[in-house]
Amino acid sequence: MDESIKYEEAIQQLETITRKMEAGEYDIDELTEQLKTAQQLIQLCRDKLTKTDAEIKKILEKSE
Repeated sequence: MDESIKYEEAIQQLETITRKMEAGEYDIDELTEQLKTAQQLIQLCRDKLTKTDAEIKKILEKSE
C-alpha cells in the first residue's frame, strides 16, 4: 500500500469498495483482492490517525 496516499483518498477508496461489495459488483476473485485492499486501507487510516493524534498531543503539551 502506498504510504503517500492521503487519508481522504483512502476513505474514498474504502467507500467505493464497500459500495461495490454491497451491490455485488465483485466476483469471488475480485472480492478477495478488494478485501485485502480494504484491510490495508483501514490500517493506513488507523496509522495516520494515531500519528496525527500523537502530533496534536505533543503540540498541546508544548503550548502549556
